[in-house]
Amino acid sequence: MMAVTSACKDGGKLMMDNGKYVRYTPEQVDALERVYHECPKPSSLRRHQLIRECPILSNIEPKQIKIWFQNRRCREKQRKESSRLQAVNRKLTAMNKLLMEENDRLQKHVSHLVYENSYFRQHTQNATLATRDNSSESVVMSGQQLMTSQHPPRDASPAGLLSIAEETLTEFLSKATGTAVEWVQMPGMKPGPDSIGIITISHCCTGIASRACGLVALEPTRVAEILKDRLSWYRDCRAVNVLNVLSTGNGGTIELLYMQLYAPTTLAPARDVWLLRYMSVMEDGSLVICERSLNNTQNGPSMPPVQDFVRAEVLPSGYLIRPCEGGGSIIHIVDHIDLEPSSVPEVLRPLYESSTLLAQRTTLAALRHLRQVSQEVSQPNVTGWGRRPAALRALGQRLSRGFNEAVNGFTDEAWSMVESDGIDDVGVLVNSSPGKLMGPNLTYANGFPSMITSVLCAKASMLLQNVPPAILLRFLREHRSEWADNGIDAYLSAAFTAGPCSLPVARAGYFGGQAILPLAHTIEQEEFMEVVRLENVSHFQEDTIIPSDIFFLQVCSGVDEKAVGSCAELIFAPIDASFSDDAPLLPSGFRIIPLDSKADTSSPNRTLDLASTLEVGPVGNKASGDCSRHLGSAKSIMTIAFQFAFEIHLQENIAAMARQYIRSIISSVQRVALALSPSNLGPQVSLRPPPGTPEAQTLTLWICQSYRFFLGVELLKPGSEQSESIMEALWHHSDAVMCCSLKALPVFTFANQAGLDMLETTLVALQDITLEKIFNDNGRKALFAELPQIMQQGFAYLQGGIALSSIGRPISYERAVAWKVLDEEENAHCLCFMFFNWTFV
Repeated sequence: MMAVTSACKDGGKLMMDNGKYVRYTPEQVDALERVYHECPKPSSLRRHQLIRECPILSNIEPKQIKIWFQNRRCREKQRKESSRLQAVNRKLTAMNKLLMEENDRLQKHVSHLVYENSYFRQHTQNATLATRDNSSESVVMSGQQLMTSQHPPRDASPAGLLSIAEETLTEFLSKATGTAVEWVQMPGMKPGPDSIGIITISHCCTGIASRACGLVALEPTRVAEILKDRLSWYRDCRAVNVLNVLSTGNGGTIELLYMQLYAPTTLAPARDVWLLRYMSVMEDGSLVICERSLNNTQNGPSMPPVQDFVRAEVLPSGYLIRPCEGGGSIIHIVDHIDLEPSSVPEVLRPLYESSTLLAQRTTLAALRHLRQVSQEVSQPNVTGWGRRPAALRALGQRLSRGFNEAVNGFTDEAWSMVESDGIDDVGVLVNSSPGKLMGPNLTYANGFPSMITSVLCAKASMLLQNVPPAILLRFLREHRSEWADNGIDAYLSAAFTAGPCSLPVARAGYFGGQAILPLAHTIEQEEFMEVVRLENVSHFQEDTIIPSDIFFLQVCSGVDEKAVGSCAELIFAPIDASFSDDAPLLPSGFRIIPLDSKADTSSPNRTLDLASTLEVGPVGNKASGDCSRHLGSAKSIMTIAFQFAFEIHLQENIAAMARQYIRSIISSVQRVALALSPSNLGPQVSLRPPPGTPEAQTLTLWICQSYRFFLGVELLKPGSEQSESIMEALWHHSDAVMCCSLKALPVFTFANQAGLDMLETTLVALQDITLEKIFNDNGRKALFAELPQIMQQGFAYLQGGIALSSIGRPISYERAVAWKVLDEEENAHCLCFMFFNWTFV
């Protein structure tokens, strides 16, 4: 035991049989290090093979090789843990300093309040005595003088605007670092070394307010530059216009801004604000950016009402950015706004009265954006499809912006309403502006002139009862075939990739499967971007049925069931297989916003399989354990918007098709929502861990390591060493991978997405399928003949043949490979099969 411990401290020592230590030669260490980077935990066979292949290791016994790798893994683990603890310690030190300063401010504030209370008590007694002495006139005059000194007359002159700015600064700082607003911890956001920051929301104040404090690895001037550019990070912001800029005598700057905000649903008008923004440097070197609405109470310049917008009021808000020792910044964010909830239907007012929603969509969005930019600066790696993270963020911004434009349909962007068909559940708008679709691109990449001249948008909003937004959105993302029409998907794609195209035929052709290809994700996995490939979708082109794959660029956010009050979004747009950054995008999708702030206490292991949920007993049964608790928001509002490019002479037909499609989606969503409602979960439900759990990650590592060991090649392309990334890559592998148990009657225990598509089953129902059921007679004979070789040699190749899905549909596969999966102790855990180039017959 002591020998192992000592060797762990010094990887260059070797324990010989006589108990003495001898150092490894540099050549031996290099050889072992090369193997370690390829395989940190080689099996016994691999260690013997290493000694045979590397002569300089011939004098080392296999047991010592094993100890060297154990010690090397130990040192690597210690190094990573040390780095992590150092980072946590730096963060805790900064946060501790921040909290101590906050505590000091609060103590001073308490002392100030005690002094003021004593002063006003004495003042009240003097006023009472003065009244008894019939000296009321002097008291009234004193009051008038006090009011005059506190609220001097102001106007639109530079001096008047500076007075408003200084008052705004004082009020903002009293919220950011004081107790001008009663702050309470935001539900679900616990401060700690791994949290994004300290997040609080207002309790009983005018309007709604949220506050955040966090650390960012960017310099203060860079932070200020990013936050001022609202269009780059605030997805709800439509436009920001700087109408005037004034310099102040103290080195600050005053700006007069007009800002427009998108409406989140089709049922409410958009908002706009008329702002004064004040930027200055404080005595301690901190940067401050504060702002407030200009209205009649300040006697400043006014902005007339704008059509289609409701004027909101921003109360003193802003950003306090302080330099942090060792680099970076400590940032305080305050958002305080009155969104005029009385202007929307009563059912929607919770959206405009929720400080939690404000924190999620505005305050946290700013902090996450800063953290994301900081991460990109420190790790400027190229990610999905050869694009850097900043380019992917820009694409995500375009998707979100395009979806917001579709939901709002502003007249100044050339949107016009199409006459209703007599039922007003679906709104249809048309935009024939030349720059709407193509912009500067007047021809397609293949050289054909564009026949698409207009865009049609069909949109609707619906109220959902008792369904968690995160779970519903995850289902819509992972089970597109439950709500989408592949004929319309093909039409959307053809409009961008093939010029002229015919109207879609409902449910035309064969929908082969859905593959989700990850591109990037933001801080804390709050948002991720991916490419969705729909395989073998048939569509009509020039009177011919063409089967092909179609692609969508997709952004998904809000799928974390633990997040409270967050908005869940799934936005996608058709692309071709090699889309450019400036390619036209017509986003469509879903947005689900909770209408209250109840905590989401759902189990993270809950299955998203619709069929299994529909089979679990009558409505009203209550599940035991976590499932018995209320999952998510009791009410939420879902907004659906789909955009279609078309030729102008087809407007009437496209409008009718779009209405029918949106109504079919609404019907599908209602069915799915009912199935996912917590009341439909009975106590007999067996919830299997979905991909993403530690069990799935461990199994994924065993599968890949065993494949490498027995076949000598990698199962997955080289990429991240993180188990989560390996698991995700296996889950989205293009070939069908499935595992079965080593029992007398083997049953399947795991399959990736392609494997589930091939078997036409789900993760829950997979365990009911035996190995022999998926082969015909010839396939079973061939498999049973190869089983001894698989168990002895570790793997075997299987010739192509015919398999059967769970519902008996024939499947043709080109070839297959089977291998034995070994666990950590090198014991056989299960058998794994991979089928190449499979298709339904």
